[in-house]
Amino acid sequence: MWLYPGVFLLLLFSWFMDRERTYKAVKIAAKRFLKILPAFIEMLILVSLVLYLVPDRFIAEYLSSKKIFTATLVASLIGSITFMPGFIVFPLCGILLKKGVPYMVLSAFTTTLMMVGVLTFPVEKSYFGVRVAIVRNLISFLIAMIVAIATGIFFGEVSL
Repeated sequence: MWLYPGVFLLLLFSWFMDRERTYKAVKIAAKRFLKILPAFIEMLILVSLVLYLVPDRFIAEYLSSKKIFTATLVASLIGSITFMPGFIVFPLCGILLKKGVPYMVLSAFTTTLMMVGVLTFPVEKSYFGVRVAIVRNLISFLIAMIVAIATGIFFGEVSL
């Protein structure tokens, strides 16, 4: 809620401090935004279609708090094999949260999505070698599970 007014105030401050540099920065930001806009719109449409076609009942059944550890494991596996940019993932998680998916499950999904790379494994393997790529992915998966459990504890979805 405070983010947009805060950014606007900082932009105004920057404008008064150095108009030329601020103008250049805004111009660069606008160009970059316009460059990613087609991909963003494409992914937004795709995610919207999937969420429209997948019934809420299905989401609630497989990613619900009733079977939170199974749902967390399913979400972490989906996150591990999916390749999606962060600017799509986080709004998607907001939508899933509104549909009743627990924070622990969303944490597992986003953390594995960002840290574990099943689809990028061939590239990793070529740069780092098989052993390092496997170890990195396994450690990343373990860390993602620890983060998910900590999130579940923090939000009171699971107890010690």
